[in-house]
Amino acid sequence: MARDRISSALGVLISLGLVIVSLRYITDFWLLAFFFSLQPQLAVVAALGSLLSLAFHRSRFGYGLLVLSLLLGAHAFWMKREFLPSPDAPPAADATQIRLLSFNMLGNNDANARRIGDMVKASGADVAYLFEAGPLAPYLADLSAIYPYRIGCGVVVETCDLLMLSKHPMTNPQFVSLSDLRQNRFAVATIVVGGQPVEFAAIHVTKPYFDDYHTMELRRASRILKERGGTLVIGGDFNSDTIAPDMQRFLRRGNLQTAGVEPATWPVEAGIFGIPIDHIYMSKTIVPTALERIEDSYGSNHYGLIADLSLAPAR
Repeated sequence: MARDRISSALGVLISLGLVIVSLRYITDFWLLAFFFSLQPQLAVVAALGSLLSLAFHRSRFGYGLLVLSLLLGAHAFWMKREFLPSPDAPPAADATQIRLLSFNMLGNNDANARRIGDMVKASGADVAYLFEAGPLAPYLADLSAIYPYRIGCGVVVETCDLLMLSKHPMTNPQFVSLSDLRQNRFAVATIVVGGQPVEFAAIHVTKPYFDDYHTMELRRASRILKERGGTLVIGGDFNSDTIAPDMQRFLRRGNLQTAGVEPATWPVEAGIFGIPIDHIYMSKTIVPTALERIEDSYGSNHYGLIADLSLAPAR
């Protein structure tokens, strides 16, 4: 009887978790949004729990939970495939190569600011997006030797919450507050790459469980980017996995793709079992050739990303 009770208790807990995840197919209610990003992890945990439940007591219900767990996990990975770059689109022989770095360095990370500045300089990035970048303020003069162009930290806006650095001239810079919750967490500027203008956008979206702010901010960012038009590279801290419903709508509206198979970036303690909430997306006319997670978190609670992109010259 004890084995039956343990199996039943596990079944109840697993059922609750699966119900919460499955609600994404009915609603994208903001209070559940964080769990939608956890669908792959929760599906794996539910499958392992189902196997443990079956070990205590075999039942049709236990097998049903196992099947549902596997289906939810498989669908989570299938959803990611929709936004992967096409393997049939090799870069053009005369394409221009550009490297982008995106990193949420954590706003109180003063102890590692110099190391982060050195990492950015050594990264080979042509453009760098840095979030919660206040601790870098004392090192801006040093960074300007390699990145003579920037917006943020006294250029366009006074605040250093979002900083965009570039080796190439930036024109038509724009900072936007996507909601009344956070200020100036969306920036976009035009950089000419391979003879054509490309919109480089950096974004830091509010956490998805803060009412409907996450969805609202993504919707407003989409409108701004549509108004600017052209080829787009956008990266930053989205605080959600690509599979979240509002994230999928954002990518479909912009006809965007990922830079490759996305590594987990948060929390750093979870390593490869974490969630990819930091992203680099781009127009499908751009061919991404590499996407890597920066190995060291440099004291942040996020890992950064580096993407290599190939842009065919204007014809």
